[in-house]
Amino acid sequence: MTASPRAASDPAAGAPAGRTAQIVSPDPDERTRDRVLSAVLERGPVSAAELGDGLGFTPAAMRRHLDALWQDGLIEVKQARSSATGAGRPARRYVLSQRGQAKMGNDYLDIATAALAQLGAAAGPEAIEEFARLRFSGMEERYRPLVEAAGPDLEARARALAAALSADGFVGSTKTVGLPQGRGTRVLPAGRPVMLSVQLCQGHCPIQGLASAFPAFCEQETGVFARLLGVDVRRLSTLAAGGHVCTTHIPLGRTTAVPAPGTPDASGPAAPPAEPAAASPSNPATLSIHQQGRP
Repeated sequence: MTASPRAASDPAAGAPAGRTAQIVSPDPDERTRDRVLSAVLERGPVSAAELGDGLGFTPAAMRRHLDALWQDGLIEVKQARSSATGAGRPARRYVLSQRGQAKMGNDYLDIATAALAQLGAAAGPEAIEEFARLRFSGMEERYRPLVEAAGPDLEARARALAAALSADGFVGSTKTVGLPQGRGTRVLPAGRPVMLSVQLCQGHCPIQGLASAFPAFCEQETGVFARLLGVDVRRLSTLAAGGHVCTTHIPLGRTTAVPAPGTPDASGPAAPPAEPAAASPSNPATLSIHQQGRP
């Protein structure tokens, strides 16, 4: 009698006498490399040492997994100098490649791209722009109460926006840039105006390929950020255009530098830090660039 197909293929159906049924388990290295890929997505550009510390891997194991991901074309190596001094040997930092971005979840992208191409051919580019506007209007409606709950502080609103983006798979984060802080950095002379800003980063774009073919998606998303934050923002880089991350510049405004305690000012001896003056029309150095009416 011929054995049933189930008996021949299903280990649960039993095995011939004297033999043990074997269940094939997923490759442990493959599961580990998926973890590494996810960590690069969330933290990139990131060094091997930072990844090893975060994942608990030895340097040798970390290099082995990164080399494998690089050979598979899933990650890229960026050379970056120290942000504080710009000196020294460039460090190797890792980011997802376009293939790696696709592996992390651009499902049905080809179908959507073809459908939008046909829409544009039939109804013109305005139809694609309207489609993108409608898609992001839903995002704006969902994000608005989350951003508003952060209050009037622009940095807090940007952090709330980054958290909302992360919840939707965009891997959002923020970084404040401007006046150097910390030991060993150059301190600007007191009284010199400086410009502070927040960089809102998105490490992943679920519609990257679609946005590459149709820039209207990036343009509409940038408009949503500007309306939610209440300031003019500017895109510095996008994944769709080949960047390793989407970066949006959010100006915080103009402020006045004060020297750190005990640090000599360029014009005289050390002086205690001055209390910042309240913003007012008579003191424009403390007003934001939007309150000053500057671009």
